[in-house]
Amino acid sequence: MTATASNQPGAPAGPVLVVNSGSSSIKYRLIDPAAGTSLASGLVECIGEEGSRFRHRSDDRELTRDSPVPDHDAGFRAIVAAFEETGPALDDAGLVGVGHRVVHGGQRFSEPVIVDDQVAATIRELEPLAPLQNPANLACIEAARRLRPDLPQVAVFDTAFHRTLPAHAATYALPVELAARYGIRRYGFHGTSVQYVVGEAARLLSRQADAIDLVVLHLGNGASATAVGRGRSVDTSMGLSPLEGLVMGTRCGDIDPAVVFHLHRTAGLGYDEIERTLNHGSGLKGLAGANDMREVRRRAIAGDEQARLAVEVYCYRIRKYVAAYYAVLGRVDAVVFTAGVGENDPAVRAASLAGLERLGITVDPARNEASSQSARAISPDGAEVVVLVVPTDEELEIARQTLAVVRASAHR
Repeated sequence: MTATASNQPGAPAGPVLVVNSGSSSIKYRLIDPAAGTSLASGLVECIGEEGSRFRHRSDDRELTRDSPVPDHDAGFRAIVAAFEETGPALDDAGLVGVGHRVVHGGQRFSEPVIVDDQVAATIRELEPLAPLQNPANLACIEAARRLRPDLPQVAVFDTAFHRTLPAHAATYALPVELAARYGIRRYGFHGTSVQYVVGEAARLLSRQADAIDLVVLHLGNGASATAVGRGRSVDTSMGLSPLEGLVMGTRCGDIDPAVVFHLHRTAGLGYDEIERTLNHGSGLKGLAGANDMREVRRRAIAGDEQARLAVEVYCYRIRKYVAAYYAVLGRVDAVVFTAGVGENDPAVRAASLAGLERLGITVDPARNEASSQSARAISPDGAEVVVLVVPTDEELEIARQTLAVVRASAHR
């Protein structure tokens, strides 16, 4: 179980710097987790490349720079310097810790942890499971540890929420010894986002999180479906990697594994090229030439048949997972849409649930089409299964978990 924040006198209180690092970028926000407010935010782009860019926003002030950022250490130093220049200075802000998103925790981490040398070494050992993400996550953690050794550095794992998957959902039908030796199983991703959304859905339904059954559809450039039984993940569409499951912006989602061998044998493609194609050249981009659903739908409306088919494939795959997870759960209190597409595209929401009326799942057209940035229901009054739109806030969830871990550590 994730640690819960302590309200005891003397418990650390204050903002958390949330860091989400990629191979060539660092996105960050300074958050007051108690109030749920953002105090500052920014983005370092094109790290180690020509044309590095840096943007920092604090209150009504904005700082932008186009200058070389050779590595994550330099990127983190630029972030600290920006706070000093525009405020609030991190030394004066009462910062209680830095929360880092780490993509893959493997079977080692089921909750957030304060990073020490042993934790850092374990994250490095897990790099084969997330070779594009974990090295970048760790690079920023190490940069922060060097620059601010006085602050707790907390790793919050994208896979942790899915550690409750039962064995029958997590196990692939592979030779047992082979799977065990190389850590092959369903891990799931988007867990931090899903955990936040579960809490918000419980609030909207006026229920406790551990008393609701949900299908959560995280539809962004990456996309996943999660079956949540009594507040816990019991199945999820992403597997060993984020490649499995729904159709995504550039990822193929579910395919016959034999496609890989067929492309290698008959097209002469190397495995690295096939991997790049499945991860970066497939999904909506492969089907329609664009990975942004807004552009794909614009082309479909303009008469592009390939774009129209791409939208149909995308929504069809979602519908299959919703129905499958209804069967997994046995009952569903709500279907929840979140992330960029899920929060903002009413046509995708309607098409993804079309034909599920017999399961009690339907949307109210007027509510679905109404523009809003708030968490809300878009199903008819009295619907057997409520359909919700819940804007996600992964950074706020990371800040809350970071504060909880720091407080728990302070009282040991």
